[in-house]
Amino acid sequence: MMKSSRHYGELCYPFIHETSTLCDFEMVTDELCTLIGMALSAMPPEMADLAADLDHLQPLAFHVNGSIRGTLAVEEADVQWVVQRLRHYQDALGARQHTFILPRGTVPVPQLHLARSCAKKAIRALVRVEQEGHAIPDVLPRICNAMCNLFFLMTLVVNRRRGLDEVPFTSKSYKV
Repeated sequence: MMKSSRHYGELCYPFIHETSTLCDFEMVTDELCTLIGMALSAMPPEMADLAADLDHLQPLAFHVNGSIRGTLAVEEADVQWVVQRLRHYQDALGARQHTFILPRGTVPVPQLHLARSCAKKAIRALVRVEQEGHAIPDVLPRICNAMCNLFFLMTLVVNRRRGLDEVPFTSKSYKV
């Protein structure tokens, strides 16, 4: 069985060898924080409002990360802030014709799509963690869901501001 090294620099994370899915959740939310940082770093100066929102979201991802093993660090006010930003961008975009689109665009759009996908992975990881018997505070899946939706809307905002049309996707698997 693989064991942790006792040598400095040979262990990246103290819980890396756990068999619990809690470590998987923490890895996914670490990735989420990184992807938010990538999107923030790639955000053009003319989209300072989106950059400010990402700057606010990035530490929230790390707060989500430690909120099961450690102290709950996400509050209802954090969820409401994300929901408020979600509504802000929904209002700015107005009605949309297509529910599903192909994830396309230039930086930071791919990073935002990856963050969206990673937020979904975090929600799925929460499901598995709960199945193992850990109590999951309601605020954690709520904020992850809201963040996922916010990242998606941010991709639409960036593309719209650049004058790029979304490419609709019509599934052959699911009929509407």
